[in-house]
Amino acid sequence: MTHLDPMTHRDPATDRSPTTDRNPTPHRDPETYRNPVLDADWSDPDVIRVGDDFYLTASSFSRVPGLPLLHSRDLVNWTLVGHALERLEPEAEFAVPRHDRGVWAPSLRRHDDRFWIFWGDPDRGIFQVNAPEIRGPWTRPTLVKEGRGLIDPCPLWDEESGEAYLVHAWAKSRAGVKNRITGHRMHPDGTSLLDEGKVIVDGDRLPGWFTLEGPKLYRHDGRFWILAPAGGVATGWQGAFRARDFFGPYEERIVLEQGDTDVNGPHQGGWVRTPSGEDWFLHFQQRGAHGRVVHLQPMRWGADGWPVIGDAGTPVRTHRLPDLPVQPPAAPATDDDFPGGRFGRQWQWTANPRVGWATQHSGDGLRLTCVRTEDTTGAAHDLRRVPNVLTQRLPGTPCAVETELTLHGTRPGARAGLAVLGDAYCWIGLERDADGGVHVVHRFAETDAGRERDAAHPRPAPGGRVRLRVEIGPSARCRFGYDTGDGPRPSGPVFTATSWRWVGALLGLFALAPAGQRDAGPAVFTAFRVTPL
Repeated sequence: MTHLDPMTHRDPATDRSPTTDRNPTPHRDPETYRNPVLDADWSDPDVIRVGDDFYLTASSFSRVPGLPLLHSRDLVNWTLVGHALERLEPEAEFAVPRHDRGVWAPSLRRHDDRFWIFWGDPDRGIFQVNAPEIRGPWTRPTLVKEGRGLIDPCPLWDEESGEAYLVHAWAKSRAGVKNRITGHRMHPDGTSLLDEGKVIVDGDRLPGWFTLEGPKLYRHDGRFWILAPAGGVATGWQGAFRARDFFGPYEERIVLEQGDTDVNGPHQGGWVRTPSGEDWFLHFQQRGAHGRVVHLQPMRWGADGWPVIGDAGTPVRTHRLPDLPVQPPAAPATDDDFPGGRFGRQWQWTANPRVGWATQHSGDGLRLTCVRTEDTTGAAHDLRRVPNVLTQRLPGTPCAVETELTLHGTRPGARAGLAVLGDAYCWIGLERDADGGVHVVHRFAETDAGRERDAAHPRPAPGGRVRLRVEIGPSARCRFGYDTGDGPRPSGPVFTATSWRWVGALLGLFALAPAGQRDAGPAVFTAFRVTPL
């Protein structure tokens, strides 16, 4: 057996995983699409077009790899093609989960025949990476502006003047201020700023505006444009600001808000233009445990020169397709057979991974080591604090999640399972007893609890094998079950998934063992499936 580098994904030439969901949601009308176009937590999206291709990135916070990269030809059907950030820095700080830190609200741009991504780390400053192709190789992060509370940066290389600019917002939790946008002149190579910066939009001076953030900077019709949300993620709106000079003064207008629709807080995203000249706006909607799902809105420029988004400023649920070549249904993959022990691009660790957490082998199935966890702080009994949890996004529509698990770990306390993770979490799986037997266990932890509690009585698992199932219904209500070979059985009460502070709930696979010296052995997951209900 050889160790699999924890950052390694499949070679596209030999990849046997599906590039789309096994059962993408069917769309009955071939002339229209339905929102959301990405029905999972692709938070704070930004989008660009390069030729006939569209690319999107999103926040990844402390999950690794970070900065997901999605591709589409029609703005409706998207696939995940990779990540731009292999590890978070400083590595020691992100050796443990930091669920509300890391990569916040990135901006994606194309300049000088390279792709660029800028993002804010609220505790360290503004960073960028760049690459000649979307699949890389991406540079290591460059610190462009150091400081606390610097978030949501966006660059602009002005083709008219040859100047480069950068805007960013502020996080009050770190900087003590918010509701304002700061602008800088930037060195054209994107590595540094040329001035101390100036507040170019002060939300405190705009009646009714609060929590102004997430700016995206553009040049259009001889003006500088900032598209920026305000009002908070659950109830806010999308604003537009325009000025003849980069440093202002700026005029403002609300260009998208909920109105009488059921799309709450529609805002924070990016504007993109198709080859035929159509304008579109991709933004998120906060949906509780399902996180920030992505909507596509039509956009046009009104007679007064201001953008009009959606249906006269309110979100659309269905709309005619963009004027682009029709594409087959596609969505970021969820299913996985783990060929050779490798996992697909949809999976992310909850912290910087270490060699040995996953191991390569000759068959199918994810072989996770039952990592021994020091129990001096109770971390071994709290999955929110464990770094070696492999996660993917919770689907936004009702579904059943199933996987098969075999526990090979021989040491007492070795355990592995399938989890629904958030501020509160619940998992079902297998655990080795002191007498060598294996039982199905089902446990949960409430939001402020430091230790797990049993959600059901342990049940024997002959042969150390079990099929695990979670049915996720409306409002992220989760019903757990298992099958040890004598038929499926329900387990415990309904668990309602919760988000993290800014992150949607996650599906997770893990293998752990109590503190000790000897190898605790592995656990193997096979045939991971997500099926619509």
